[in-house]
Amino acid sequence: LFFSELAGTALLLLIGLSLVIFMFGDGSPMAEIIPNVKLRQIITGFLFGGTGALIALSAIGRESGAHINPVVTMAFWLFQKINSRTAVVYIIGQFAGAIIGTLPLLAWGQWGRSVSFGATVPGVGYSVQDALLGEVITTFTMVSLLCVFLGFRQTRPYTPAIFPILYSIMNPLEAKISGLSTNPARSFGPAVISGTWDHWWIYCIGPLTGALLASLVCSMLAKRITVA
Repeated sequence: LFFSELAGTALLLLIGLSLVIFMFGDGSPMAEIIPNVKLRQIITGFLFGGTGALIALSAIGRESGAHINPVVTMAFWLFQKINSRTAVVYIIGQFAGAIIGTLPLLAWGQWGRSVSFGATVPGVGYSVQDALLGEVITTFTMVSLLCVFLGFRQTRPYTPAIFPILYSIMNPLEAKISGLSTNPARSFGPAVISGTWDHWWIYCIGPLTGALLASLVCSMLAKRITVA
């Protein structure tokens, strides 16, 4: 399980952040090919989410469930789907994978450095509170949808499909505010290699809060449905 989460998270960051660098790095031809920033954000969000979906469908994903995000693991733990020891193993694997997956990004050179290798920071003109709220809302949305899809046998097989669609919607709306992380490991990796730790706590507290609220809301709704 440890190595599955490590490999899954490493692949997510390597592929996903390479897409970010290719789309938005200084010197990339994509600025001329697709000059509309919003369109590039939609495409990047779709491909990033699609990467996560493909990992979930792969042998790696089938081994561990492809959490590849500490707050997803926390939600599974809160719903008592995994025990505390397994949760710790998952989270350690995810953070280790985040570092391993981002180290090859150094090969992007100046392109990567121009966007801090995909590090998430509050956007220009937005406050720390704005970025924190953005992370809470987007993570709440992501974990809520995850709970809903996994909660019903009919929709469970289609769960990976929500990610490319969801992130293609959220990215153009929220990336300018916080960088759209929804995943502490996703923010940790590029922070390590770029040294960009500005307000990094936002990308722990925001996603954790959003995931916790989503878990509580979904738990209460599930109890009401069961009682009804």
